[in-house]
Amino acid sequence: MFRNQYDTDVTTWSPAGRLFQVEYAMEAVKQGSAAIGLRSKTHVVLASVNKASSELSSHQKKIFKVDDHIGVAIAGLTADGRVLSRYMRNECINYSYTYESPLPVGRLVVQLADKAQVCTQRSWKRPYGVGLLLGGLDESGAHLYYNCPSGNYFEYQAFAIGSRSQAAKTYLERKFEGFMDSTRDGLIKDALFALRETLQGEKLTSTNCTVAVLGVGETFCVLDQETVQALINEFEIVGEEPPADEGAAPDEGSVTEHPVDQGTSTDQGAAPMDI
Repeated sequence: MFRNQYDTDVTTWSPAGRLFQVEYAMEAVKQGSAAIGLRSKTHVVLASVNKASSELSSHQKKIFKVDDHIGVAIAGLTADGRVLSRYMRNECINYSYTYESPLPVGRLVVQLADKAQVCTQRSWKRPYGVGLLLGGLDESGAHLYYNCPSGNYFEYQAFAIGSRSQAAKTYLERKFEGFMDSTRDGLIKDALFALRETLQGEKLTSTNCTVAVLGVGETFCVLDQETVQALINEFEIVGEEPPADEGAAPDEGSVTEHPVDQGTSTDQGAAPMDI
């Protein structure tokens, strides 16, 4: 697993100016099941793939409610995602108790990024092996952020993380110009189509995906299976198929998602973060 003598400690720089342990944490995000986020002017939609470790087990929960106006979808090590979700809930509760108003989404994202950055600068800690798509709604509108294990954060119109997410990104890049004026159901439809791109031919059903919605006049909620299946059936009846054959990436692997991942081992064996 070790590449050289510079990847045994998170605080050790390589001569090329790289922190290999941080890059390994970012690789853990790529090994997790896919998660997708989209936003318009008024709504945010989060979707994730439900992947079980075996046929005898249930899937791990990948979408968490943080507050009435904030939700998060994760890819990577699920245990780390639960810990960070609990941290964000505490921050929202404390802010609401102190100021009697909802916590602004941007401030929570910065606090989360600062917490992740500390783990890249302490020899007795390890980086969080999870990526988070954080969707929220505040006075400035709808927001979608991606928090990286390195402590970086970015705001997106639409984004996908996890295994085979490049295929979903290709679909989103073709459609993103219409997202800002899209309706609630339109965002859900694009989220499901993008999610289907990550399944490599497997049929999309309500049992292998989770969808959550947040919007103006609508608190964060995870749609039940019956609603999701009805939406899937409705969109397939319309017969609108995404042009997957035309715009799909030639390599559906996620090895090209980050330039810092050059030379990283591509071990495809089962790992805890695959769940």
